[in-house]
Amino acid sequence: MGPRVSLPAGKGRSLVRAFMAFTVAAVLTLSGACAGDGGSDGDGEDNPTVGLLLPGGGASRFGQFDRPLIEGKLKELCPHCPVTVAATPDPAVQRQQLESMITRGVDVLIVAAVDPELLRPSVEAAHRADIPVVAYDRLAQGPISGYVTFDGAQVGRLQGEGLLKGMGAKADGGQIVMMNGATTDPNAAWFKRGSLSVLRGKVKIGKSYDVVGWRPENAFVDMRSAIAALGGDDIDGVLAANDSLAGAVISALRAAQVRPLPPITGQDADLVAVRRIVRGEQYMTVYKPFKPAADAAVEMAVAVGRGESVGSIATGTVSNTTTKDIPAVLLPAVSVTVGTIKETLVKDGMYTIAQICPPSLRAACAEAGLI
Repeated sequence: MGPRVSLPAGKGRSLVRAFMAFTVAAVLTLSGACAGDGGSDGDGEDNPTVGLLLPGGGASRFGQFDRPLIEGKLKELCPHCPVTVAATPDPAVQRQQLESMITRGVDVLIVAAVDPELLRPSVEAAHRADIPVVAYDRLAQGPISGYVTFDGAQVGRLQGEGLLKGMGAKADGGQIVMMNGATTDPNAAWFKRGSLSVLRGKVKIGKSYDVVGWRPENAFVDMRSAIAALGGDDIDGVLAANDSLAGAVISALRAAQVRPLPPITGQDADLVAVRRIVRGEQYMTVYKPFKPAADAAVEMAVAVGRGESVGSIATGTVSNTTTKDIPAVLLPAVSVTVGTIKETLVKDGMYTIAQICPPSLRAACAEAGLI
């Protein structure tokens, strides 16, 4: 289904904004930012300046995969489109970064929000400045022009189904702990609903936590509390919403000397998590092929930056608290267990066997059929 909302045009930038961008460009510094030539060739409508805001850089999933894929697709689709990048896990800093990009005079924004609600006033400010916003991975609040993500309900279902399979006979009435994502992230609620649609009525949910800020240190504390309340031997499985939380859960279980570890889910197919799956510490993860998402986000951004429709790009619509029928691309995700690593992650070129199987994991990799 195509979009059913009118999209902000990428044209008609005011002289005032252009003057402001010129005067502040020399002194404005964005955390982790790199900028192109600012579209000074006089062809700004065909080569819109793109601002990219991510909730993490460096070793995070967004730094390792999303950023280079987005930048690569942008270079392919619009080689003369300047790009400015900023990355931070701090919601207040991200808000400052977005507002700096508005002042700087970017033509379109791709935003993976740390805290969608906190960022809402800045998204509204971008809208007033005639700068369209494409939400990436997480549904930003405010008047956005497009959204690209993976089907969160499906992600949750894959996690719930994987957990039940890993629990075996204990899937009938066994007790689990749910380690959900932050309440500030709409995706976390989406994942949770999807997993509950599978788990409800089949297992007992002994404890359920919404991990503040998606932070592993908070998940570690929460899991220690669950172990103290329920007893480590009475936890038959853990629904961890992503791989970082799964790692914290495993650390807490090990600190409490829980043996053997119960099946634990994850998401994002982080390399450390894939290695944990090989070692038998984590049962599964959800792999989200990042390239199709990055491609769709860039295609949307370039289109709305040029004042064009995204009707041929969107596959459906979503709504946030302020805007209905936002053109959206919802992509499918893939469950990965030890027996499917080769046919998913390795086949897609996300990791090589050498990356997954360092010397310390050679025996486990051989047993898993990876080498």
